[in-house]
Amino acid sequence: MVIFTCSAQHSAVNSGQYDYGGWMPNTPISLQRPPPTTKGTTSEATMLQTFPAVNTTVQGMSTMWLLSKQSSDFVALGQYPEEHFSEQIPLKLIQDFQGELKALSEDIKARNKNLEVPYTYLDPEVMENSVAI
Repeated sequence: MVIFTCSAQHSAVNSGQYDYGGWMPNTPISLQRPPPTTKGTTSEATMLQTFPAVNTTVQGMSTMWLLSKQSSDFVALGQYPEEHFSEQIPLKLIQDFQGELKALSEDIKARNKNLEVPYTYLDPEVMENSVAI
């Protein structure tokens, strides 16, 4: 569960934040008025009065961009630059795990070929080995 939370779940939730939230109306950092409660009652003027100031928006978007970008010390899931194990069984388990990740990555790439907007956030090749902020 810890491995999933610190790799796959974090990647799914974190990596696409800017892709979605980079367009401010999707995730405004604050609202200056309450959101509408009835569909179809909002005008452009009401929306402009509700959205945050430009400086607030820029700060929120830059924070989201920074948190979403790949870490400078990125290590892909299943890759272990430090060799902590030298015994045969752990090395075999790591090798098997890496093989499963490679097959999963190939499946994801094949599915994404037919998508107008590919979903890459859970591809093991671009998924962080752990949370790195």
